[in-house]
Amino acid sequence: MAGQGGGKRRQASPGVYRRRRLVVGIAALAVLILLVVIIVSVLKPGSKPASGNASSSESAAAGSGSVSPVPQTPSTPVCDQSKITVAAATDAPSYPAGKTPVFTLTVSNGGTVACDVNVGTSQMDFLVMSGSDRIFSSKDCQEGAADLVKSIAPGASEKANFPWQLNRTVEGCTPIAAKPGPGTYTLTATLGKLVSPKQVFTLNP
Repeated sequence: MAGQGGGKRRQASPGVYRRRRLVVGIAALAVLILLVVIIVSVLKPGSKPASGNASSSESAAAGSGSVSPVPQTPSTPVCDQSKITVAAATDAPSYPAGKTPVFTLTVSNGGTVACDVNVGTSQMDFLVMSGSDRIFSSKDCQEGAADLVKSIAPGASEKANFPWQLNRTVEGCTPIAAKPGPGTYTLTATLGKLVSPKQVFTLNP
């Protein structure tokens, strides 16, 4: 009987069971918290990929020093001022006595690009000569000269007309009583620095 009583297993007290359950619960809670931290770290926006290949690619791209080529913008065509020409003309080759000649200045754009040209009276002059004798200039007595800039398209032209009152002038607009007589005259039209070829006409008796 004594032997049988000595072999009986001793049962743990209720307090021990409670402590064991508490330890297991704390361990399970710690594991759960660790899992939550790991998941949040993985899903956090902006986190860098763990792949070593990606890091190596980024380093290679940064260290290469290469610059992407910038697309070239086509240059804007520029007006060729050497293609701007001026011509002079009269409305008739000869005039009877008392007939008023009408002069025409024509400015043309012979280039392939539109050009802005000042065609105002401030730039314009009609000059009449008889040999070396200066007969008339529209600038001598000009009043209210003005600028007028116009865009002249390729192959296009602008014209200005001027009626000549068969009078003589000098610089400063000093009055001259003499009148041009019958004979041969030349007309030259000027626009700024542009000068036309001479145009010949005659005044008849």
